[in-house]
Amino acid sequence: MVVIMKRDFTGEQLEQAIRTMEAGGVKVMVSKGSETTILGAEGNAAGINQEELSLLPGVERVMRVTEPYKKSNRKYHPDDTVIDLGGGALVGGKKLAVIAGPCSVESEEQIVGVAQAVKQAGASALRGGAFKPRTSPYAFQGMGNDGIRLLQEARAVTGLPIVTEIMSTDNVEMFEMCVDVIQVGARNMQNFDLLKQLGKTTKPILLKRGLSSTIEEWLMSAEYIMAGGNERVILCERGIRTFETFTRNTLDLSAVLAVKQLSHLPVVVDPSHACGKAWMVERMSQAAVAAGADGLIIEVHNDPPHALCDGAQSITPEQFEDLMGKLRTLAPCVGREL
Repeated sequence: MVVIMKRDFTGEQLEQAIRTMEAGGVKVMVSKGSETTILGAEGNAAGINQEELSLLPGVERVMRVTEPYKKSNRKYHPDDTVIDLGGGALVGGKKLAVIAGPCSVESEEQIVGVAQAVKQAGASALRGGAFKPRTSPYAFQGMGNDGIRLLQEARAVTGLPIVTEIMSTDNVEMFEMCVDVIQVGARNMQNFDLLKQLGKTTKPILLKRGLSSTIEEWLMSAEYIMAGGNERVILCERGIRTFETFTRNTLDLSAVLAVKQLSHLPVVVDPSHACGKAWMVERMSQAAVAAGADGLIIEVHNDPPHALCDGAQSITPEQFEDLMGKLRTLAPCVGREL
């Protein structure tokens, strides 16, 4: 249930509405937007007398909410959420956020060099995998803790906040201390034990959509994190599994619009993993911006043919710089800036 207050409500009227809702056996979440104040009922709202509540002074209207996600629901929080990644980088505002870097950290020279290149081109943050979930147990699994250390070195050199993927609940404490944004990969989107632990952290969480997950399942995973107390969630569309095999996955740009309609959380798009082909990244990045994405996460490697992971979908620093120039031209056309 959602209660929308009138513009000119008083503090006493607000308290009266809250008491009436709590008497019905729910916890009340108060969301104060720029123009609207909303009271959200957390729990079973069946015990609330909707008619009585709607007649209270200061109450404009009462609505039943059927969606199972509450904290991520735009009905509870009408204003777009803006999340600070650190270092002044924001996701969700007018300015597009571009997170760039290699699929995996391979060496100090590689990660620092790429970090400097993407920073110069205008990237907001640096991505790089230290722990890599791979389909094959024989494939490169990442540098682990050494990869985290090298990401920290790249951050020290460039000032870019670092984004990297977590694999296990065992690493939550270390990630909380060492990285700026914790990424949950597609394979872990429904790792509920991990999501619950991340709900206890203070770091922004980049939550990738699962390979075959519906939009509601994706938002429910965000709800797990937010229900634990951490409401700094960024959603990432990275392509879903369909019958098509030409691309690595099928990029679902309609999901950007759908999520922006249903939720207040920012949405970024990963065209690299979605397509799996470097030559598609530029156009799909532009399409994502046109569709209303709040940002992009792009794989950039200094030597894609010899990359230890996902070289086929990685663009070079030179290609990334060219792409950023085109995005600067496109952004104002959709009310954004870069």
